[in-house]
Amino acid sequence: MNESNVNYDVLSPVKFLDRTAAVYPEKTAIVYDGIRRTYGELSERVNRFAHALKQNGIGKGDKVAFICPNTPPMLEAHYAVPMIGAALVSVNIRLSTNEVVYIINHSDAKAVFVDNEFARLIQPALDRLEKVDFFVNICDTSGDMPLPGIDYESFLATGSPDPVAIAVENERDVATINYTSGTTGLPKGVMYHHRGAYLNAIGEILEAHLDSSSVYLWTLPMFHCNGWCFTWGVTAVGATHVCLRAVEPDKVFALIDSENVSHMCAAPTVLIMMSNYPGAKDLKFNRKIEIMTAGAPPASKVIENVEAMGANITHTYGLTEVFGPHSVCAWKPQWDDLPPEERAQLKSRQGVPYITTQYMDVVDPLTMQPVPRDGQTIGEIVMRGNNVMLGYYKDPKATEDAFQGGWFHSGDLAVMHADGYVQIMDRKKDIIISGGENISTVEIESVIFRHPEVLEVAVIPIPDEKWGEVPKAFVVPKAGAHPTAENIIDFCKQNLARFKAPKVVEFGELPKTATGKIQKFKLREKEWQGRARRVN
Repeated sequence: MNESNVNYDVLSPVKFLDRTAAVYPEKTAIVYDGIRRTYGELSERVNRFAHALKQNGIGKGDKVAFICPNTPPMLEAHYAVPMIGAALVSVNIRLSTNEVVYIINHSDAKAVFVDNEFARLIQPALDRLEKVDFFVNICDTSGDMPLPGIDYESFLATGSPDPVAIAVENERDVATINYTSGTTGLPKGVMYHHRGAYLNAIGEILEAHLDSSSVYLWTLPMFHCNGWCFTWGVTAVGATHVCLRAVEPDKVFALIDSENVSHMCAAPTVLIMMSNYPGAKDLKFNRKIEIMTAGAPPASKVIENVEAMGANITHTYGLTEVFGPHSVCAWKPQWDDLPPEERAQLKSRQGVPYITTQYMDVVDPLTMQPVPRDGQTIGEIVMRGNNVMLGYYKDPKATEDAFQGGWFHSGDLAVMHADGYVQIMDRKKDIIISGGENISTVEIESVIFRHPEVLEVAVIPIPDEKWGEVPKAFVVPKAGAHPTAENIIDFCKQNLARFKAPKVVEFGELPKTATGKIQKFKLREKEWQGRARRVN
């Protein structure tokens, strides 16, 4: 061993599995649909996976795409792929075929693993995939194997269970690529490095209070920011992953009860689902559940209802570009005795940086000077540190723009309170956060503009009891045309992922400035009157 190794080791989140498999080989690592696997078994499957990838020509710098819900193969991929120096590309299963094809092609993926429920996203477009060498079918549900290629379990069987040497020599090598939701045009590939993933996983352990007795329920998609790095953090402490194919209320509550769940991350829509569950008022969890949430802050009544079951809700804030959460509304003991409504308002703030992130400010984006800590002066949230992305894959211009002034520019407008806690007020770019998914108003508008009967359009977010906020389109028809709301919505569903389609369409003139610019703020004021819009 080289002497330089005495006081230095490459940080990589895949190393967590080796340590945990050695310390807790018989401990339950994964629970899923009747399957229970130990950390020893998980380690063996990951080694087989890694060997099989190498035998099929996947190596350092290659990209492996995964289209899969929160099932064990998705978790295994978070170790096997970056372990051999390749990069994992986790694809949002809610996207349209065109969006999925774009991501696979843009990322230069050589292998694509597809859960058979979502093979429909790929099957019509096999001839459009430019660089894919092979497919692997994850046959988790009933149905035939629709893609050309081997099934996942057979693929693993071709690999050796012998330990794989971790092929990560530089901790700033690309570990994963996560695509944004196309908020300013086409999706951008956010490159995560091993160092950032390792440290952010440690941050989740600290902020969520994970330990070896923890049981984590997977309601947050693993494809979203690699599950906020909990894919690695839960393993690091030897806790148990409870996988869940689809977030359905009956299954969520059943697993919380049967597996003695202690932790979960949930979009506000999941908390609303839990709050409105039949008999929720009488439900009491077996143990205290720590729940992290992000996105549009849940209504105070929702927080109150879920916490009454035996949960503690912590609000976090971040973006894909910073590995998920970057800040947390760190709780102070003096807030314990406040009325529920006040506590909920405090919990909705974006808060302060994680222990492992440290650097976050609200600044004037032109001068880069911090705004006054008065809770009123609006500036832009900027961040820097070990958990900031390497940049956007194959997009140096967008990377340069995002890193101006030596900080990552979030695009979120916020105030800084006197106690150093950040609170978002709006977004520089018109992003809608619906059920935890980012939706671009610009993207929706560009589609509606293509409708033959549309002259002008503006899209804004409006409040929604279930999803937090949803898109609403204001449309000016062409002279003599009479489109209906159903026409517009159906047109969007044919050209976008269905969840991006507007839920409401209103026809009429649009408010404009003297120079003809649409005044979206007037539309927003009318829809959000009396209700502050705070999103992340």
